[in-house]
Amino acid sequence: MEEFNNLLIILDSYLSGSWWFPLFLVGTGIFFTVYLGFPQFKFFGSAWKIVSGKYNEDDSDGETTPFQALTTAMSGAVGTGNIGGVALAIWTGGPAAIFWMWITAIFGMTTKFVEVTLAHKYRTKLSDGSISGGPMYYIEQGLNMKWVAILFSVFMMITAIGSGNMPQINNIALVMDTEFSVPKLATGLVLGVLLWFIIIGGIKRIASVASRIIPVMGLIYFGGALVILLENYQNILPSFNAIFSQVFTGSAAVGGFLGASFAMSLKYGVARGLYSNEAGQGSSPIAHASSKTKKSVDQGVVSILEPFIDTIVVCSVTALVILSSGVWTQKFDTTFSQTDMMFVEGNYSDEKNINGNYLYPNHIVELSKFVQNSDSKIKKYSGVLQVSDGKIISNNISIIHMRSIAEDVIISNNQSNLSCLLTIANGKPINCTDSSNNDLSYKFKGKSLVSSAELTAKAFSQGIFGEYGGKLVAIALLLFAFSTSITWCYYGDRSTAYIFGEKGVFWYRNFYVICFVLAAVIDTTIVWNIAYVVVALVSIPNLIALFVLRKEMKKLSDEFEFKS
Repeated sequence: MEEFNNLLIILDSYLSGSWWFPLFLVGTGIFFTVYLGFPQFKFFGSAWKIVSGKYNEDDSDGETTPFQALTTAMSGAVGTGNIGGVALAIWTGGPAAIFWMWITAIFGMTTKFVEVTLAHKYRTKLSDGSISGGPMYYIEQGLNMKWVAILFSVFMMITAIGSGNMPQINNIALVMDTEFSVPKLATGLVLGVLLWFIIIGGIKRIASVASRIIPVMGLIYFGGALVILLENYQNILPSFNAIFSQVFTGSAAVGGFLGASFAMSLKYGVARGLYSNEAGQGSSPIAHASSKTKKSVDQGVVSILEPFIDTIVVCSVTALVILSSGVWTQKFDTTFSQTDMMFVEGNYSDEKNINGNYLYPNHIVELSKFVQNSDSKIKKYSGVLQVSDGKIISNNISIIHMRSIAEDVIISNNQSNLSCLLTIANGKPINCTDSSNNDLSYKFKGKSLVSSAELTAKAFSQGIFGEYGGKLVAIALLLFAFSTSITWCYYGDRSTAYIFGEKGVFWYRNFYVICFVLAAVIDTTIVWNIAYVVVALVSIPNLIALFVLRKEMKKLSDEFEFKS
């Protein structure tokens, strides 16, 4: 598994993790914002009027109302990206990453407007009477490049599983295990069966479920977050200062957090922004294409609201809750992810004195360089360590976990603490053997920073909600992420239908559910790395197509503005 994760990291370094992808993504949004005359601002009011039902056209072709299409698309976006993804962005890129999430969302509103309009314009009625649309259709019909459309569809089928499926159930299972002690596999099996019964009903059933879950759960989550913010009101302005003060420098080491470079803040801010609102990804246009609107640009205008609600509102609230509560720099008892764990030579400390200053500032400098993949004197450890009653017998190693120095580390199995020989190679644990040289199953527990949905749950557990705060997050994540998985299956099966026809959809849906169940027990970091890679692959052909069709989009936008 370690080798597979390393491969994903290498692939990501050439795709979403490289310098060109954020520029390509945000640059597309900037170009169309200027080219179309800032549509995210001038059409913002019209979007609310259309989605409210003022211009509903029930006699138009389509299977959903504009509101249902919006909530379906939002159910695909409002999920772990808003709860776990924001926390992951802060953990990897520091508070400054939130600024780049906002930038991605603002220009993403225009990108969304363009891709949804074109998807609705080029949609097709299939042989069974259902409506199907998306980038594959405007790539084929608008660009006359069927092979690129097929390539996009293949990537979308993979993305639906690697982005809209696996990270969702993975985070659900993690939080349900943490907050309610429900075994991860049990969560995966129960929700997998429910998922199957919903997706076989197609877009009408999916839209019906989404239009009910998203508004209700959004209000509950938003209300809970506001309570936390009111309780920590004195920390709101410092939180904004933390976001803006280090935008172009990266985030300095603070508390247990060992810092992040400017490149990391930019990379993960843009990546999480894209993952949250999906602008430029080509996924949500597939849902919007089913809307009953005669004029394609009308649905494009409605889609402007999607990045605004998803990222500017919901993600910002999550970020402020995490930052204002201070949990992002605090260490908690947690089960370690071996992927995010590293054994290094030397005894390092991030302790502080009574004045809040680091006792060993030179340690922090070197540790920060190390976790930022910069030049550092710190070396990865290789060797054999003696473990007695769960504790490592050595004073010359340190364990870095989740960008922090791990404390009170215990090695155990499901029954008891272990006494064994622990073999480490290049910083990573290889095996744990007893006195008879038998391999033992083992896991690491201790204190460190936490990330993803676990970090958000810790933030909500501070103050008035106590332990029930984490349970609120667990329930919100369950519903948000589950609805995301439902919608993304629709994106995948429309792509499958484009290539193989309706006969292939049945098999894709079943494979989708199998992956959903298995992902409940897969390492979190590996799941997220899969998502990073496939999201970039599906975005590239879509963004190129949008640029090629820019003149057609300009004409549609100008006509709407004139009539408005």
